[in-house]
Amino acid sequence: QVQLVESGGGLVQAGGSLRLSCAASVRTFSRITMGWFRQAPGKEREFVAAINWGGGNSYYLDSVKGRFTISRDNAKNTVYLQMNSLKPEDTAVYYCAATVRFITTATMTPDYWGQGTQVTVSS
Repeated sequence: QVQLVESGGGLVQAGGSLRLSCAASVRTFSRITMGWFRQAPGKEREFVAAINWGGGNSYYLDSVKGRFTISRDNAKNTVYLQMNSLKPEDTAVYYCAATVRFITTATMTPDYWGQGTQVTVSS
């Protein structure tokens, strides 16, 4: 069983930055693919970014490329999402996700989910 706890959400003005963190309670964190999804009001949950075992490969939703960066610290069992140049359309609940599968494209089917953290970008 994997438990994921997000932090770092909040309210920010357009053009600003936030960094989300997700701490995972699992012994084999270095062998788990980690990712982020988001869900805006009235919309389906969508893939945002993911990073494979060892941090060698990362994948992004097209609309966040160049603005968001996913990274992981295996020593701390933590994955991060650095979000820069935020836009009002980035407003959503952001969910941390994990899977034992190694991914090779910008998609991910999570085995585990966090509880979500709200990100609100004002114009």
